[in-house]
Amino acid sequence: MASRPGHQICRGFTVIEIMVVLLIITLLALAAFPVYQNAIIKTKRSEGKAALMKTMQKQERYFSSHMRYLAFSAPVAGDSADAGTNGFAWFSGESAKASAYEISAQACDDDIRDCVLLLATPGTSRVDANFRDATCGVLRLDSVGRKSADADRCW
Repeated sequence: MASRPGHQICRGFTVIEIMVVLLIITLLALAAFPVYQNAIIKTKRSEGKAALMKTMQKQERYFSSHMRYLAFSAPVAGDSADAGTNGFAWFSGESAKASAYEISAQACDDDIRDCVLLLATPGTSRVDANFRDATCGVLRLDSVGRKSADADRCW
């Protein structure tokens, strides 16, 4: 196809067109990022709830053998990985640094023989310190079956 004299064939994009496309991509990214962050928090919250349920099952087995529950928390720096935990996992994931929650167990009402309260604390210095769950905060589960958190609809 021959062009007429005086007319040029233009190929490519103008700066305005490129800027409009970049603006649209930026607006889509700004809209999608909070949704992505919320999905990550919900996934990690599920990890914490699953760890509490698993630990409660282990507490019930311990109770069947010893007629009491076991209080525990994360080992003190310098101790072995399960010092003071009697084999109970004190973190929610596969490893401590990859976990979103630190798990601990304490007596519900001053007597560990009757009731144990499990706590999943998000983003401590012993697990992923960058993780925050501003909505639900600490997840709780006791041996009576009560589930709670710092907000409604977290369980």
